[in-house]
Amino acid sequence: MTVTEPVPSEGRRPVFGRPTWPVVRRWSIAIFAHLVVIAIWWIAVIAFQVPKFIMPTPAETVLSLGEPHYAWLANLWATTIEIFGGYAAGVITGVVGALAFSWSPLAEETIMPLFVSFNMVPKVALGPLIIVWFKIGIFPNSLIAFSICFFPILLTMARGMREVEPELLDLVRSLHGSRWQLFTKIQLPGSLPFLFSGMKVGAILAVAGAIVGEFLGSERGLGYLMLQVQTTLDTPAMFMAVILITLIGIALYGIVMGLERLLVVRDARVQ
Repeated sequence: MTVTEPVPSEGRRPVFGRPTWPVVRRWSIAIFAHLVVIAIWWIAVIAFQVPKFIMPTPAETVLSLGEPHYAWLANLWATTIEIFGGYAAGVITGVVGALAFSWSPLAEETIMPLFVSFNMVPKVALGPLIIVWFKIGIFPNSLIAFSICFFPILLTMARGMREVEPELLDLVRSLHGSRWQLFTKIQLPGSLPFLFSGMKVGAILAVAGAIVGEFLGSERGLGYLMLQVQTTLDTPAMFMAVILITLIGIALYGIVMGLERLLVVRDARVQ
């Protein structure tokens, strides 16, 4: 009996080690860039002796979190619900709308022009009407966030479904596949890169929409808090509110990117 010797793997690297370094390098550069900006901010304020009410230092900004009368957690929670709620509604409605358009070209020809016209209306102009109809609170602000982020998701999803190869659709139809099977097996997987591309844009717009709603009329939230401290020139609290809003947006964007890495192969992602 002969024993086959293993062929030496010359120059072969462990498979599990390949994606680690690029990810670590990317995150390290991103963190370093943010730290550099914070350092420049701190040095500039001290060097030019900028008054606190114009530009606080990073330390003064962080210390404002210790002020209990600002109710940071309650306002942070309200803004988070508005952003995530409006965004989730935009994603669901965008996917359902794109699916309806793929099933009925007549519906797309009829409804899509209405969506385009509605999207041309400045959402700031709709804010007072939404407040009149639904009063002030979390729901109308989520509605404004939804109205801003919905359309890009619908457009990219509809385009992705149109980019699916017709031969695959014809194959499923020849096998007597239902419309739902056509969507779940062919159209949805094929359009995921486009969907996530629209979701990234929608994540940014949802944050802007929620804050616009709080500026127009609200009784809580980080945008509402910014308007309150503006009257007293409490700039550190305003800066802290902006930072917290940014962190909410980064968290939402990170969730979208994580789902994209999980569901879409690297070569298929829309850059």
